[in-house]
Amino acid sequence: MEPLDRLGRPLRDLRISVTDRCNFRCTYCMPKEIFGRDYAFLPRDQVLTFEEIGRAARAFVSLGVEKLRVTGGEPLVRRDLPTLIAMLAALRTPDGRELDLTLTTNGAALRALAKPLAAAGLRRVTVSLDSLDDAVFGAMNGVDYPVARVLDGIDAALEAGLRPLKVNMVVRRGINEQSVVPMARWARETGATLRFIEYMDVGHSNGWRLDEVVPAADLIDAVTSIWPAEPAEAAYRGEVAGRWRYLDGGGEFGIISSVTMPFCRDCTRARLSADGQLYTCLFAVAGRDLRAVLRDGSTDETLTAFIADTWLARDDRYSELRSASTSTLPKVEMFAMGG
Repeated sequence: MEPLDRLGRPLRDLRISVTDRCNFRCTYCMPKEIFGRDYAFLPRDQVLTFEEIGRAARAFVSLGVEKLRVTGGEPLVRRDLPTLIAMLAALRTPDGRELDLTLTTNGAALRALAKPLAAAGLRRVTVSLDSLDDAVFGAMNGVDYPVARVLDGIDAALEAGLRPLKVNMVVRRGINEQSVVPMARWARETGATLRFIEYMDVGHSNGWRLDEVVPAADLIDAVTSIWPAEPAEAAYRGEVAGRWRYLDGGGEFGIISSVTMPFCRDCTRARLSADGQLYTCLFAVAGRDLRAVLRDGSTDETLTAFIADTWLARDDRYSELRSASTSTLPKVEMFAMGG
């Protein structure tokens, strides 16, 4: 029987972090002032093996999960990642359906890995790109990584058939809000679905302030004043992005608005960190140690019961409760839990 949490939400999506490492130092996730050369990332023996990830994913799927998203850190820095993708692609729902298997990446290694990932069974990818302007993008990614190389990675993903391709853009006032319209124009021309993400108070390291959030309503106005659009129906319950369809047939864009228009009541996502902690909210204070269950000789039945019990006890709705009193709560860094 599929578990429902305390607010009646089913478990449908699992985000799997395969590493806490990343080759970028984005200001809203892993600012280089904190995550410098001396920062101690997880030792290899604390990171879940591919076999452990596969076993955990199988248990989640038995409980109703239909979508797996591989994340990080930057997942493409995990060695032999296509091997894991092939393991996950082989999983089926209890009634025999394929899973929606996808991956979020900064795109830096897509030119080399897009075809191997597609051959292993990956269906589609989401690429993070915050501007088409090299100076702005460099300020956002913290390592002066050039836009052209990310665009080349996106081309490689499209060539490999990883579609529909989505592009996530975090918008931070004073940094890249001038890139909103150019990014929308590029996405329309490329055939990518651009999703604007409100700058969020994730973790403790990104110096988040509410006055740096560009509200969803402003983002929608900026785009639709040039290309009229209408709201579109969600593709499924719990879809993160609000969808907007261009009236001229030029595709659609999305808005992820966890600050100004929270969507907690339909959240169906769990997160598995690289070191095997199970989190039931992006803004979680703590997780439950799934790695211990995977490594202590427990049966698959015990593992599945552990996951079900965690979900049954879930009552998270941080974004709906966000206020001055939540700003001081301890949080886990986003890169550590899988975004």
